[in-house]
Amino acid sequence: MADDLSPLGSEIRRLIAATGPMTVAEYMRRCLTDPKHGYYMTRDPLGARGDFTTAPEISQMFGELIGLWLASVWRQMGSPDNVRLIELGPGRATMMLDVLRAVKVVEGFSTAIMLHFVEISPTLQEVQQRRLEPLGVPMLWHKTLEEVPGGPCLILANEFIDALPVHQAIRRGNAWYERVIELSDDDTLHFGMAYDALPHFEAALPRELRQSPEGSVFEWRSDRVALEVGRRVREQGAALILDYGHTDVALGESLQAVVGHAYTDPLAAPGEADLTAHVDFEAIAQIAESIGALIHGPIQQRDLLIELGIEQRAAMLKANASPEKAAEIDLALSRLTAAGTTGMGELFKALAIASPALGALPGFEKSR
Repeated sequence: MADDLSPLGSEIRRLIAATGPMTVAEYMRRCLTDPKHGYYMTRDPLGARGDFTTAPEISQMFGELIGLWLASVWRQMGSPDNVRLIELGPGRATMMLDVLRAVKVVEGFSTAIMLHFVEISPTLQEVQQRRLEPLGVPMLWHKTLEEVPGGPCLILANEFIDALPVHQAIRRGNAWYERVIELSDDDTLHFGMAYDALPHFEAALPRELRQSPEGSVFEWRSDRVALEVGRRVREQGAALILDYGHTDVALGESLQAVVGHAYTDPLAAPGEADLTAHVDFEAIAQIAESIGALIHGPIQQRDLLIELGIEQRAAMLKANASPEKAAEIDLALSRLTAAGTTGMGELFKALAIASPALGALPGFEKSR
């Protein structure tokens, strides 16, 4: 249960009062993308002065290694002279700036790419445009991946899937019910469940989850993005997805809200906090594979970065650095590759989806 004073919270309460309970996915969508009050539509949430920090904001090494990965895959594609470099949710364009700097050493790649950004936030698009325009690389913005022209492509999605709306179902008795947001008697928001059970839901679950205990929660997302990524890369292309989540289909509630780098109640002040949920990498892989794409991974982020040479890159940067700067590099390396269930290197996973013609991809060779 939570109370709030946010404008969007008032709108959501009025809507629920008028039309009935709202699914968790619809609540998440409105909180993040409402045109007037949505979290991503009204602010730049990244960095130390924002609400959360992503890997590219921690160190240039992350984007540089991803850039060289892209250039290597481009060569495996036969070095097409017109390739769409697509980033889903590019944030403050920090990763793309590091990517473009790193690939200058790869002959022909910089002139072969056309940048396409999938971005719904006017605020972040302004930041991206301001930071990237001086580089003179042609670029376009789109609201959805479907709007990007077809053709050879390389797709990046770093901490993008986790912000896509997630549905939740809860087991009660012998049935599963969709979890919803309701109004309590004192007009505050709280979690509830739909009146009618989800038909045939248990039959769609993996066999090992069908005898789940009372109160179990299962989360799922729309197949749309995974299908579109798979469709685009299966002929001539590759996608790299980096995000936090689990590699096997599992039960559990993972919806969380972050404000000022601290966790808060997801129902408190809608539109004022970042809402995310763990990514089900197995589900994404199965969807993309079902339409003919080849799956690489998922593997831990630390394993990918180490295979791509982050330790060697850190040593190179430290060679001419001051003691203070060298300590910063060591700290960044540790943050990006930290083990343990809460460490970024282990909690975050990497999944590549590509054309079967490409064979093994850099950093994923050991996962085959």
